[in-house]
Amino acid sequence: MPLTRDEDIAALLRDTRTIALVGASDRPDRPSFRVMRVLQDWGFRVLPVNPSITGEHVGGEYVWRELSQIGEPIDLVDIFRRPDAAGEAVDQAIAAGARAVWMQLGVVNEAAAARAEAAGLAVVMDRCPAIDLPRLGVPRVGQEPGRG
Repeated sequence: MPLTRDEDIAALLRDTRTIALVGASDRPDRPSFRVMRVLQDWGFRVLPVNPSITGEHVGGEYVWRELSQIGEPIDLVDIFRRPDAAGEAVDQAIAAGARAVWMQLGVVNEAAAARAEAAGLAVVMDRCPAIDLPRLGVPRVGQEPGRG
């Protein structure tokens, strides 16, 4: 069952360092561009994924075509795709060994969520980490008590 309790979502965000953002945009007027900036400002490493702008740089990071190309551990995959297209991103997240998937506001795909959970991934749907981070009082990366 997707995470819905504030405590569980806050714990997921506190344990996250690297986020792959599927559907990243290089256009400042797009929500995915703004959310990526917020996440980076919070201290996360955000790796943009978008086959339409592969090879470009967004927020100082190389844009990947798909998750399998990244080649480093991914804690969370933030999905900016239509609900019917989110399943492909979830399947890539499973194959890439991500720890969790986060489907953005308006993105609900129960079948994809069930596949992710069956593979051992935490799932959040129909929420935005850029909203939840300050709302839940999650400290910025590197500012947590007791962390390096």
